[in-house]
Formats: sequence, C-alpha cells, structure tokens
Amino acid sequence: MKTNKNTIYDIAIIGAGVSGCMIAREMSMFDLNICVLDKAYDVSSGASKANSAIVHAGYDPIPGTLKSKLNARGAKLMKTAVKELEVEYKVLPSLVLAYDEEQMNTVLALKERADDNGVSVKTISREEVLTIEPMLNPDVVGALYADSAIVCPYGLTIAAAENAAKNGVEFKLGYEVSRIETHESLFIINDDIKTKYIINAAGVNSAEIASLIGDLSFSITPRRGEYMIYDKQNLCVNSVLFTVPTKLGKGVLITPSVSGNMLVGPNAQVVQSECDIQTTSEGQNFVFENAKRIIPSLTKRGIIREFAGIRATPSGDDFIIRFSEISSKFLHVAGIESPGLASSPAVAEYVLELLKNSGLRTIPKKSSTRYRKQIRKISEATAEEAAEMIAENPLYSHVICRCETISEAEIVEAIHRPIGARSVDAVKFRTRAGMGRCQGGFCSPKVAEILSRELNIPLSEVTQFGGNSKILCKKQ
Repeated sequence: MKTNKNTIYDIAIIGAGVSGCMIAREMSMFDLNICVLDKAYDVSSGASKANSAIVHAGYDPIPGTLKSKLNARGAKLMKTAVKELEVEYKVLPSLVLAYDEEQMNTVLALKERADDNGVSVKTISREEVLTIEPMLNPDVVGALYADSAIVCPYGLTIAAAENAAKNGVEFKLGYEVSRIETHESLFIINDDIKTKYIINAAGVNSAEIASLIGDLSFSITPRRGEYMIYDKQNLCVNSVLFTVPTKLGKGVLITPSVSGNMLVGPNAQVVQSECDIQTTSEGQNFVFENAKRIIPSLTKRGIIREFAGIRATPSGDDFIIRFSEISSKFLHVAGIESPGLASSPAVAEYVLELLKNSGLRTIPKKSSTRYRKQIRKISEATAEEAAEMIAENPLYSHVICRCETISEAEIVEAIHRPIGARSVDAVKFRTRAGMGRCQGGFCSPKVAEILSRELNIPLSEVTQFGGNSKILCKKQ
C-alpha cells in the first residue's frame, strides 16, 4: 500500500507478530489513526507462527516480574479473546515431570513459585501421573499439575489483525523500517510515514529498531528452537508434558495441537541471525532423544514436518515494556519470549494503560467491534449444514486439500478477507490447506491456481510466502 505523505498517524506499530497485532486490536477500539509495519509479507511470520502454542498457566515466571504479572493476567484474558475472535483453543492439563528426587525438588520449588504468583497448581504422585498419561516413562517419580490450554498461535495473530483491520487499522506489509527521524513532535519513518507515537514490537529485531533512535539500552539474542510435528493418527498424549526447566527454557516438551497433531520440541540454540531457521540433524536428534525420555515408545514414524522458530531472548530476565529514555513517545514492547503468547492479551492491555498515562487521547470508537468470524469449515459441518453451505456456495463441494478436507470456498474467502492471503503459505496458515500428511504435495498447485485467478495475476507471479519466493520460473 502506497503511503500518503500527508497522513499523520497517532500510532505506528512496528511488528506484526502476536504482540503487535493484539496491541493493534486493542488500540483499534479508539478513535485513533494507526498503522502496523512489518518487513515480512504477512502477519505472524516470525516467532508467532513457530512456537509451542501453549497458554502457560503462569507458575514459571519469577514472582514480582512484569512477565509473571502479564502471564497470569493474559491466561485469564485469553479465554475471552479466543471466543471474541473465534480462534481454536483447548483447555487441558500440563505436567512438569520429575524423574529423580533432585528433579522433584525443582518441581516443589516451582510449586512455591506458583503460590507466590497466585497460580493454582498441585504436586501429584507417580501413580497419579501414569493414570493421566499411561504412555509415559514409568521411571517418573511425580509431577507438577496445572490447568493449562493450547491455542493456534498464528490463528490468534491473524484473527487479531483481521479484527484490527476491520476497525480501521492500516497494515503495511513488506515494509522494512530502516530509518527513524524526529521532526518537531513527530517521528518520520523511512521518509514517508509520520506518526506521533511508535510502538516497537519488532521481536528479534526490536533492539535494532531501538538503535534507530539511538537507544542502546537492551540487546536481543536470537535463540533457535527446532520442532517435529506428528500426523494426527500418532497423537498419544492428552496433556502438555514438560521436563523440569533449565536456564535455556522449559526444555523439550510433548503436546497435542488444537488441530489434533502432536508437537514435539524445542531445543534451544543461540544463532547469529533471525533468518537462521533451518532444521539440523543434530537439533532434530536432540529433540527426539529427549522426547523418548518422556515417552519411550515414541518413534520417528509419523513425523510429517520439521520446523524451527527464533525466540527473541532479552538481555534481562523480564519483558521490556516501557518508554524509551531517548523519547517519551517511543514505547518498547521487546523481549517477549515465552510465555509471550499467553501474555499477549495482557500485554495489549498494559500498553493501552501506559499510552493513556502518557497523555494519549483515547476516545472510544462507536463503529469498532471486538468480534471476528472464523472461516466456516466444511470439515466441521454436519450433513445438513454441509448441504446448506454447498447450496449457498457450490465451491464448498470442491475439496482442494484432501488431507485436511479444505474446500475451495474456504480458500477463496481467505484470499478476500481483511489482511487476505497473498501467497500459498498465507492460505495454509488461514485454512490449513497443505498442513496434512502430504504437506501440500497434492493441493499446492491448485492453491496456486486459485490465488492466480482470485488476485488476477499470472501463475508465474504466485509466491510461496511473498517477495521473490515465486513458485514457477519463467522460460528464458
């Protein structure tokens, strides 16, 4: 989208991950002119699409930190947010497993921390653990039990972005911020965007964005985590299963996903670049061997996908949500690593509070809504509902993705929604077309044809994820 240089925004949010999009949604309830900027070609293109998808209960953060406060608050707010946005969400237990007395002492310490954080948990015996999860390693001696939940992380981010866009927020994707200057009371971004406030929610790039105004007060370390996804028929757990945490994080875990797959991972490896999201044989073997300690019968048969995500680890032990010392209108929302997903609704609420206290006028917008409808899925319809859907739109009868039973109607709607799909991957993350056992082997060509038709572009211009990632090469 071309920017009108005469437009003055009240707020420019840099970063279209879950934090940026949830903030945009919250701020869109007010009579404000807002834009969201991201150098990626779609929302949720970084850590927000590549994480464990867990709404952590809040027992792990250090008591008294902003992280502990926003985790506990965010987990409560999430229950309302997923209903308003119609995002897949499932409540289930989480178990932190101990395999010896030393690890059980760590579990007991976590119980004390949970008490300090006001989070209800309990310790359970070996027998209770194996009753809940009979496939577990019988050497387990006990566990910490907490009520937890899982959510679709990219689904939440996309839904929040759609809601914000419906309320008038402008999204400028494929827009890399390389320069920020100040003129009188305004920030000028890349010479073409003028704004009164900047919210720096740029994830792993947030320290780099801060440096553009001369703020060097924190650093971010990219930490790569590799995962494995199992086919739905290989799901063998009903809980989120953790090993005891270390300084590097919560360790390798096994969890169901809201779509019915099983997710295993991650490891934690410091890398030099946010772009280093390759999977490695060493990383995958580490993940698998540690997962086998949880479920000894686990095999590699049934793995349909391997992927990696980058965690933005801050130089301190807490979220960085504060105004810059360089400028009172430049707000950092940085270092939002785990439990950032669970905290995201509370992060947005907290940012609103900070902006109000800074003097930003927040007049409720009468036309705004907190509600967003999910794309109707033919796979979830009863026979009667399916017949009605097909009568209304015959494209529902044309199944494009056989693994996930995704119809052409769903793909077309994903393309024409606010923040609509513009690439094969964007369709995948909005509909699940290509996420099944064949990983798009059958449906990707047809998805590309639909994108070409609906966007009125040549098939040779259709991309995998935007930019120069064209699927077809023109003949020389």
